[in-house]
Amino acid sequence: MKEALRLIPPVHELQNHYKFISLLEEYQMDRSQLTKQLKHVMDLVRKKLINGDWHGSLPGTDDFIDDVFTILTNNISKQYSYTLKRVINATGTILHTNLGRARLSKSAVQHVVETAQNYSNLEYKLEEGERGSRHSHVEGLIKKITGAEATMIVNNNAAAVYLVLRALAKDREVIVSRGQLVEIGGSFRISSIMEESGARLVEVGTTNKTHLYDYENALSPDTAMILKVHTSNFKVIGFTKSVPTEELINLANKHNDVIYYEDLGSGALFDFRNYGIGNEPLVKEVIEMGADVVTFSGDKLLGGPQAGIIAGKKIIIDQLKKHQLARVVRVDKMTLAALEGTLIDYVRGQKGITNIPTIRDLLVTVNELDARSRRFVTKLLQSSMDYEANISQSSSQVGGGTMPDVELPSVVISLKHARYSPEELARILRTQTNPAIVGRIHKNEFMIDLRTVTPEEEEMIIEALISI
Repeated sequence: MKEALRLIPPVHELQNHYKFISLLEEYQMDRSQLTKQLKHVMDLVRKKLINGDWHGSLPGTDDFIDDVFTILTNNISKQYSYTLKRVINATGTILHTNLGRARLSKSAVQHVVETAQNYSNLEYKLEEGERGSRHSHVEGLIKKITGAEATMIVNNNAAAVYLVLRALAKDREVIVSRGQLVEIGGSFRISSIMEESGARLVEVGTTNKTHLYDYENALSPDTAMILKVHTSNFKVIGFTKSVPTEELINLANKHNDVIYYEDLGSGALFDFRNYGIGNEPLVKEVIEMGADVVTFSGDKLLGGPQAGIIAGKKIIIDQLKKHQLARVVRVDKMTLAALEGTLIDYVRGQKGITNIPTIRDLLVTVNELDARSRRFVTKLLQSSMDYEANISQSSSQVGGGTMPDVELPSVVISLKHARYSPEELARILRTQTNPAIVGRIHKNEFMIDLRTVTPEEEEMIIEALISI
């Protein structure tokens, strides 16, 4: 043992080794930082030798030095590798919360890159040469698309709900149907957020039935607003009754100091109903009915970045913009750039809208998916004898707590590997390919749904499967 420890080369000698120099260049590290990492590895090796846990080559050999640098390289690689990585979503779930929800369009991504790499007029009026507002960059676009008098952007829809309640209903009553006291991902509850905001919840009706007279009977001098929450992540069916938006707006309008606020959740700017997909109300429709304020997400059906969008009457939006919390929940330049890049596609019309990946993937037809799936299977089986592949009819989900009752007719590719179980195949594709590939397992088969896969990604999946 003493001889082995004596033969361990000193750090200054390893610093002159060509592998040390290569690591400096590859990872662009300071010499002192890499030396610190090397000392840590050498201490670890000594402890393993003393404890009898060292299973590498013996000190005094070239192989020992190789082992040391292998450990050092692995440590550095882990330390300097990104943990947020690209994933190919082959599940068919379009707004997959675990995989980042909406995929941005190319124009939105380009706008983000340009804005991030350079200075910008984030809060500067170029024509006037004076300070401006970051809200102005997307406000005009949202007003054009929704017909709202004014808008503002916050970091997500939960923040939008909180700001509206805090600024407009603190220490006053907010009337909500019991059937709309929803909980969404991360245990975010409407009742809890209302409590945090300082507004007082007044529940009316029952879980399955709420009538107009329930709201009328709950109105009092302390009522600040009537709130309708879009139950985007669940559906109550059967013996049910809810009050239409228009009737609630008319009720609020009869009382001068009562605001009608609707949380639209997913926030559709595109009418999917024309394609037989769901029954999501358009933001524009609710605004036109006369809602005082609405809120909705940017990274769901809209197909943009994570953001909360508040739209409505100017007098109310101006009040929200001036509130102290507005700075707490505001968004950065990259979010605004991504949102602006997305919204411009809406303004361009039908051709521009289909550039948005979320809408494109929602509208893709079964026939197109079937043709792509057949080409995929043909390429795979021509290149590998390790798989059995079948194509069958199935369904995809919208995801992200959006349109829970909607099943999109789809086509799936079911794969069986000659040696690996479906679970093993799924694990290899998640952990040993770059980018990682995530599919789904059903009835002891690994499945791929090309609805959420681009043609470029199809080739990447085929190459990964062949390499396995």
